[in-house]
Amino acid sequence: MPQLRLISLAITLALPVLAFAQDNTTELDDVVVTGTRTAVSLENSLVPVQVIDRADIDRSQANSLQDLLRGRAGVNLTNSGGLGKQTSLFLRGTNSSHTLILIDGVRVNSADFAAAAIPDLPLAQVDRIEIMRGPNSSLYGSEAIGGVIQIFTRRNEGAYTPYFQVGGGSNGLRQSSAGFGGGGERGWFGVDAAYQRTDGINACRGSATLFQGCYADEPDRDGYRNASLSLRGGYKLTDTLSWEASALRAEGATNYDGYYNHTDSVQQVLSTKLRYAPSETFALTFNAGRSDNEADNVGPPSFGMEVFGSNKTHRDTASAQADIGLGAGQLLSVGADWYIDHMDSTSGYDVDSRRNVAGFVEYQGSFGAHRLQASARNDDNEQFGNHTTGSVGWGMDLSHGLKLSATYGTGFKAPTFSDLYDPWSGTDTLEPEKSRSLNLGIAQYGRDWRWSFDAYDTRIEDLITYSGETFKMVQVDEARIRGAEFTVDVTLAGWDLSAQLSHTDPRNRSNDANEDKLLPRRAQNTGRFDIDRAFGDVRVGLSVNGAGYRYDNLANTVRLSGFATTDLRLEYAINDSWTLQAKADNVFDRHYETVAWYNQPGREYGLSVRYQPKR
Repeated sequence: MPQLRLISLAITLALPVLAFAQDNTTELDDVVVTGTRTAVSLENSLVPVQVIDRADIDRSQANSLQDLLRGRAGVNLTNSGGLGKQTSLFLRGTNSSHTLILIDGVRVNSADFAAAAIPDLPLAQVDRIEIMRGPNSSLYGSEAIGGVIQIFTRRNEGAYTPYFQVGGGSNGLRQSSAGFGGGGERGWFGVDAAYQRTDGINACRGSATLFQGCYADEPDRDGYRNASLSLRGGYKLTDTLSWEASALRAEGATNYDGYYNHTDSVQQVLSTKLRYAPSETFALTFNAGRSDNEADNVGPPSFGMEVFGSNKTHRDTASAQADIGLGAGQLLSVGADWYIDHMDSTSGYDVDSRRNVAGFVEYQGSFGAHRLQASARNDDNEQFGNHTTGSVGWGMDLSHGLKLSATYGTGFKAPTFSDLYDPWSGTDTLEPEKSRSLNLGIAQYGRDWRWSFDAYDTRIEDLITYSGETFKMVQVDEARIRGAEFTVDVTLAGWDLSAQLSHTDPRNRSNDANEDKLLPRRAQNTGRFDIDRAFGDVRVGLSVNGAGYRYDNLANTVRLSGFATTDLRLEYAINDSWTLQAKADNVFDRHYETVAWYNQPGREYGLSVRYQPKR
């Protein structure tokens, strides 16, 4: 297969570079992740994971979460018209509703569509992002077939320090953010606010002809606005008992071409955690939270109305987890999750509330060069009954920093309220989707470099997808997704280089006219290359993002061409506190679409200044 040969060639070319880099003396820091619902170093994680920290975010100069995630290993993104417009994330070829999004441990996937409102999650409020690829239903339940993306809001420690950043750019972009926070030995707190606004681009090139894109002929700019505020804090009540809480609210407003023309939205997340750890071998953690997703759709002026439709979903969650050390390198985790979804829609769904109760157990063990991980979970869904999922993983440390891993896991996802009861597209006979997935990986960690290669096979039964032919949600008998991912990060002669290549083959295996066709809107091949270098007070960087062709429908009759874009960035440290940043995105003005009929921004420029004293 030519795509796999391309990945093999990339590995072959990378290994000599890594061998040379091994002589350097700067050691890459270990990064703690939460793929096991406990703290694990990055290199000991048995599931493929990537971490993006605040320094990476600042260096990228990304304006949005989707810009930051473009081209990352396993990630396929589609967007309907630029900043703030509907964005879907397909992780390892699975549906956008198959990736669980957590913010500070709280599930934020909409109970209506099961996907998170990615455009409205403000990047200025983010401290760290962890991308876990592969099924995690045995720890997180529904919506984790493709993986889990966990977003942590900013954390504060050290002297109480303010910061702010202001900037602007092409298409009338203006944005600003500011915050204040810090902490001492016992407690910490922080507050952050951000604002972003753009005049936008013409989102859709469609016409008023039926079945032509957005069914409207509106060649105007479609703007977007987002305002957000976050509060957080924590306190060590005793030497063994600690408490923390956070709140995030983002209000968005976007214009677009088509049926409604304008949407006002609210994303809100509240979370609190109480942790009791009387010894190094026992810890008990309680979490509670709430996520709100609200949208009011406004019809065009010709309709003579304001709010045309309203969808509001609320998810209340709670969990308890005990972590018990059984001996050196042995950890047992036992826990329970509870959440209830509420739906308030002007569409008048037949069912507007359901509860889910789950229990899970996980074992992690280390035996010399070998590592084991096994977990099982049972979810009792009020509407769809009991579903049991499990996973098992094995890893082995070899010489020269090489690590082998193999994991197998099952998953499920319950149909959403919209899947079932939307008056235009809903099908009330849908059943939960079920999956099984195998991952084989090899990785190597050096002093200032690391690389990994993962190959996977995922089978999904009763896959739910939208049919452009029937305009209804349909259930594919089976889908088979095979793929591979190669990543490398290295510091070489002062240059920071990162490359990520992904191939996925998501096939429809239903016994109908679409059998063996590619699932829509997934590019089979994606890639990203980043290079950065500091020259004293000046830092320069370049990013190249590419994606192969994709189809926009189940029948594979609407083909969207592949593309590659190049971004340049520059920053100058005026002093220890002030930094000036400039960038040029899509410098070759490449025209492309990730959703048929919907435009993407051309060449754009940006300039910003940041004040952030060193702590």
